[in-house]
Amino acid sequence: MKEFNKEKERIQKVYEKRYDFERIKEIYTLFNPASLFTFYQREKKLLNLLKKYGFNHLEDKKILDVGCGYGGILRRFIDYGALPENLYGIDLLEDRIERAKKLSPHLRFYLGSATELPFENEFFDIVMQFTVFTSILDYSMKQKIAQEMLRVLKPDGIIIWYDYWISKPTNPDVKGVGKQEIKKLFPNCKFEFYRITLAPPIARVLVPVSWILCELLEKLKIFNTHYLAVIKK
Repeated sequence: MKEFNKEKERIQKVYEKRYDFERIKEIYTLFNPASLFTFYQREKKLLNLLKKYGFNHLEDKKILDVGCGYGGILRRFIDYGALPENLYGIDLLEDRIERAKKLSPHLRFYLGSATELPFENEFFDIVMQFTVFTSILDYSMKQKIAQEMLRVLKPDGIIIWYDYWISKPTNPDVKGVGKQEIKKLFPNCKFEFYRITLAPPIARVLVPVSWILCELLEKLKIFNTHYLAVIKK
């Protein structure tokens, strides 16, 4: 949609300016103890939520990742039991989609904006977004994407939300999305929230020293930076 072109261009420029694949790979590789801790803790909670909502058998479930990047989250769902032909991803950045297709040619990837999802109404059992909304500063664009996520979601499906609730004062290109804003973006829905993910700067320092200490700190929640939420119509 034309009214969102300016925000799309801003997002693309931000990622072009700050994105260095080799540097990012070093930070987020699972050989990095802090990244492994974050990944493991999040995956454990995600699997518990999927089971709680009856999605522990995924063979016939269609799943969409909004802002899929290189497709890493979608590939994990194959390990959870989903079939590759039922996994869909869309991303605004062409280089990410090209790499995703190269890494996972058996998955369905689309280049485009989530403000206009190229799918039928009520097509997906699970729609998810991982750290997408915090990169969008235009509130009307957030609203449109949320509307599209709801439109393509089946009546008994779930939206999985994982994103920062807190802003970074040193980074004006991202803005945390709190609980009340999430509820406003998805009106007339049911929600379950969990505050998870130990602040990355703390994890990077403490995980190599004591994994157990970091687990205890994460349980306190006061140093946690993300919401993991389930949203239902």
